[in-house]
Amino acid sequence: MEIFGIPIQAMMGQLLIGLINGSFYALLSLGLAVIFGLLNIINFAHGAQYMLGAFGAYLLLNKLGLGYWWSLLIVPLVVGATGVVIERTMLSRLYKLDHLYGLLLTFGLALIIQGLFRNEYGSTGLPYSMPEQLQGGVNLGFMFLPIYRGWVIIASLVVCLATWYVIERTKLGGYLRAATENPQIVQAFGINVPRMITLTYGFGVALAALAGVMAAPIYQVSPQMGADLIIVVFAVVVIGGMGSIMGAIVTGFGLGLIEGLTKVFYPEASTTVIFIIMTIVLLIRPAGLFGTQK
Repeated sequence: MEIFGIPIQAMMGQLLIGLINGSFYALLSLGLAVIFGLLNIINFAHGAQYMLGAFGAYLLLNKLGLGYWWSLLIVPLVVGATGVVIERTMLSRLYKLDHLYGLLLTFGLALIIQGLFRNEYGSTGLPYSMPEQLQGGVNLGFMFLPIYRGWVIIASLVVCLATWYVIERTKLGGYLRAATENPQIVQAFGINVPRMITLTYGFGVALAALAGVMAAPIYQVSPQMGADLIIVVFAVVVIGGMGSIMGAIVTGFGLGLIEGLTKVFYPEASTTVIFIIMTIVLLIRPAGLFGTQK
């Protein structure tokens, strides 16, 4: 069976790859959107923190014998804690300055982190074994679905929607959004705004680390894995709207699918299609698809 002259198995396989990429785009862009939307910081270290998540899982397995499931719990907490330290010691001094200062600081941190890991582990990728419970696949008739890849898509979607719900539909999310508009009034209600901001940055970093743990069995663990992805993720955030939670989720998964379809019909454009879409969106809606013009 064919669709537009393309075998359905080939098309579905590329759509699956697109959904996998979209899952990581959504998780990473969600972390960026949380940090920018609530802290007004352009976190260029996000790719390095994603890489730290993958290396955290690798080190836990090879040094302490702790497998994938433990890594899903421990690594985001540890990497998120490093984000808390970064926010308290460095970023908190930049909130009243131009966004460029935060971008330059986080870009410098990314270069330092990547350089340290490249010096220690080299540039070649390191393998990370897939958990036994998620090995194998399911024959759907029209395609073979690897269980682990299905898990990544579902887990990413659940985390993204849970984050959106907390920020947009709960009292805690209301406090977070109010703190970005008028922190003095929120603090007058007895809420520790600086602590809330610190934990928000730590949560955004933890999302990046979680994506890194889930990416480790699919892609090889490498110091460059974050640098190769962060530019695309920034494009996703810009298309969805800087600071838009739902924009990050919808655009992340949507652009992953578009990228997968492009590889089927016009492979030469698959590496540039996201940036072409970004250019068109910025010409029509400078604030992004889900963003609001300030």
